[in-house]
Amino acid sequence: MSEKAAEHHHHAANHHEQAARHHREAAEHHEEGRHETAGHHAHLAHAHHEHAAHHASQAAKEHVEAHGEK
Repeated sequence: MSEKAAEHHHHAANHHEQAARHHREAAEHHEEGRHETAGHHAHLAHAHHEHAAHHASQAAKEHVEAHGEK
C-alpha cells in the first residue's frame, strides 16, 4: 500500500472515531432534552462521516494508482 493510501486510511479512521463520539454526545443531550445541542453534535458527526468517506475514497484511488493495471 502506498504511503499516501495508508495516510488516508488513518484519516478516515480518525474521522469515524470522532463521528462516533459526536453521535454519543448527541444521544446524551437528546435524552436530557437539550435538542439544540444534540442537533449540533449530530451535525458535527455528519461532517466527520463525510470527511471519512472522502479519505476512504482517496485511499482507494491511491491504491489503484499504485497497484492497478498499467
